[in-house]
Amino acid sequence: MATEIRNQESKLARRVTDWLEPKNWIIAVTLLIGWHAAQWTGVAWGAVGALFAAIIPIAFIKYGIRQGHWGDRHVGAKRARLIVMAVILLSVATGIVVMVVCGAPRTMIALIVSMLATLAILAVVTLVWKISVHQAVSAGACAMLIQTYGAWMALGFLLVIIVGWSRAELRDHTRAQVIAGTVVGTVVAAAVFQLAR
Repeated sequence: MATEIRNQESKLARRVTDWLEPKNWIIAVTLLIGWHAAQWTGVAWGAVGALFAAIIPIAFIKYGIRQGHWGDRHVGAKRARLIVMAVILLSVATGIVVMVVCGAPRTMIALIVSMLATLAILAVVTLVWKISVHQAVSAGACAMLIQTYGAWMALGFLLVIIVGWSRAELRDHTRAQVIAGTVVGTVVAAAVFQLAR
C-alpha cells in the first residue's frame, strides 16, 4: 500500500514538474507583462522575449535529447546543465539586443534583463551545487507579476510551492536546493526588474 501511494505521488510530481516547467512560466510571464505594458503590442514583444528565453532554449534541449547528449528536458547532469545554461544565456542576451535595437518597451527589456541576470547567477551556483532552476524561474516570474499587477499575484506562490514539492518528491533536488532556488529567483528577478524598468 505504501509503495502504491509513493508511486502515485511520484506520478503526480512528474506531471507537476512537466506542466510547470520553466518554459511555461517564461511564456506566461512575458505575455502577461507584455499585455500590461502595451496591450497587444506588448504581447507581441512578449512573444519575442519568449522566443529567445523559452522557445529557442527548449528547441536546443530537445535537439540534445535526440542526439543523446542528455536524458530529458530537465537536464540533470552538471556538465550538460552548464552547456544548456550557456546556450540559454547567449539566446537571452541576443533577445535583449534585438529588443533594444527594435525599440521594445522598457518594461519588456527589463523583464528579459532580469531573466538574464537570474540565469547568470544560477549558472555560477551550478558550478558547485545543483540549485533548482524550476524554483528560480517560477518564483522570479511570480515576483515580477506582483510588481506589475499587484499583491494579489502572490497567489502564484502557491504554484511555486507545488513545483518545489514536485522537485523534492522526484529527488531531482534536495529541500535546500529548492529553497535556495526560490530565494535567488525571487530576490534577483524582483531587484533587477525594479531597477531596469
